[in-house]
Amino acid sequence: MALQWLILTYVVAAEAAVAFLLTLPAPKLLKSQLVSLVSLILQPAICIVPFAAFQLLDIYWKNEHRLMCTMEICTAEERDRYEKSIYKAQRNVVLCAAACLLYWCVYRICKYYKDIKNLEEVEKRYKDQ
Repeated sequence: MALQWLILTYVVAAEAAVAFLLTLPAPKLLKSQLVSLVSLILQPAICIVPFAAFQLLDIYWKNEHRLMCTMEICTAEERDRYEKSIYKAQRNVVLCAAACLLYWCVYRICKYYKDIKNLEEVEKRYKDQ
């Protein structure tokens, strides 16, 4: 189970790095090459969204079937384990949401750059006429 969260963590870190690189000021040629490369990677990377959604369903299912340790019968160790599992679940929900949100941000940034490039080409054609 930890491998899934490790993969999701690396994907979120990679998406954050790509979003950061796309928003940095750069020469036009370098920026267009970077946007085209990221656009090619975005199509196969869409699989992260259903993966994150499946992980969210897993967290929900585990939360619904988790043994509650709120009574006085529980030992301190059991209570600590329960609280730790709650914190881990909350962290993992944030991780899943961040994966989906960062994918969407990178997609929109690439789309905006492509739209700007197309508008510049149209403007150039009108100026040439």
